[in-house]
Amino acid sequence: MSEIEHLSERIATLEARITYQDDTIETLNATITAQWKQIDMLTRQVAALGERLAEAETAVGTPGNERPPHY
Repeated sequence: MSEIEHLSERIATLEARITYQDDTIETLNATITAQWKQIDMLTRQVAALGERLAEAETAVGTPGNERPPHY
């Protein structure tokens, strides 16, 4: 095998690896973006539930950390 053929083969191999790596990077990027959107949505839901809990505790009038009377 001549040196030019060897170099051409190496270049073809590198191009195939780069193509595979580009595809992997795009897949990972899409996955991370979807996960970030889900984390953001869940964070907002937890905050909203915390506010609703605080409102419910205020409406009922019972402090959250007070010991029950039988202690």
